[in-house]
Parts: sequence; C-alpha cells; structure tokens
Amino acid sequence: MAPQPIAGLLLTGGASKRMGVDKASLPLVGGGTPASRVAAALAVHTSPTVQVGRRAVQLPWVPDRWPGQGPLAAVASGLEALGAVGYRGPVLVVACDLPLLTPAVVALVANWPGDSTVVPVVDGRAQPLCARYGSEALAAVPELMAAGARSMRALLDATTAVEWLGDERWEVVAEAAAFADVDRPEDLRRLGLEVAGS
Repeated sequence: MAPQPIAGLLLTGGASKRMGVDKASLPLVGGGTPASRVAAALAVHTSPTVQVGRRAVQLPWVPDRWPGQGPLAAVASGLEALGAVGYRGPVLVVACDLPLLTPAVVALVANWPGDSTVVPVVDGRAQPLCARYGSEALAAVPELMAAGARSMRALLDATTAVEWLGDERWEVVAEAAAFADVDRPEDLRRLGLEVAGS
C-alpha cells in the first residue's frame, strides 16, 4: 500500500535582499522557476499543498499573517490554512529556493516511518526548511509564536521527537545539491543554473 500523502507548505516569502530580485520567480534556463521546481517535487508526495507568502506558483495560496517575521511565522500561517480545510496530520515544510530538490528527497522525508519530526542534515547542517514536522512540533508552534520565537531552530529545540537524517540516509536518493538554497547570484552559478535572458 502506498504511503498516505501528507500536507505540504511551500514558503514563498522572504525579502530576497541578497539575490536582488524575487528569487522564487527567477526564470531558469531549462524551464521553470525555483518555486515551480520545488512545487513540482512536492506535488508527487504532498496533499494538500499550500504556498505561504507571495503567489509564486499555481497552488492554493495564503498570505503570511506576520510578513517579515521569519519562517516560523510563515509556518504558523500555513498551519491555520491547513486546519481550516480539516487537515491535522504531519506537514512537510519546504522553502521555495531549493531549485534542485527532487521528488525522491521529498518521498524520503515525507514518508519516513512514525510521527517524529524528520530533518535532513547536510555537511553537518540541519535543513529545517526541507523537513517533515510531526505532531509534537506542530503543537508547539502557537506557544512559540506567542513567546516571540520566529526561527525554525526554536521549533526544533522545543521538539524531542526528531529523526536526524545524516548523509548516510539521504545520499541513497540524492546528492547534496538537492538541498542547496539559492540566496545570491553566485549560488545559482555554483549549482550550474542560469537565469533565462541574462
């Protein structure tokens, strides 16, 4: 039996100051934008899937109720939207700036057994914006927001049931580049990506 799809949140906010333009909507040579490529990877394994922030792709959209307040605030906005349609299960949270993310990575993280939070670790760095959040973590979001927390690190620190996926677990389906975010123009070049028309 195929795993039951879990909900997905595609975070499309952020000021993109280091890129200089909206990185979610950069037209890439070879087709698509960073956000549309991530949305395509999510589409195979998440349902419902909601984008939070700016409208960047053809997915259900909700604005960030706390714009400019960081990713935890965006997650809180997305959870409200999922709750409004009756969804109460685990949630896969992915940033829009991972243009080499693959459906295989999404499947690995989304379908990990159990209800724990599942966070890939790449080169010693946790990837909280390409991670599945279980019931314990999701229940902590409102309290953390009320306390003024806005980072995903605060959410992970408040969660005891975390499964850390080191490279020995994810490298069977992907290379490290699948987790690479593009914050600056040089990040695109490093990944071998070009902006169409540039």
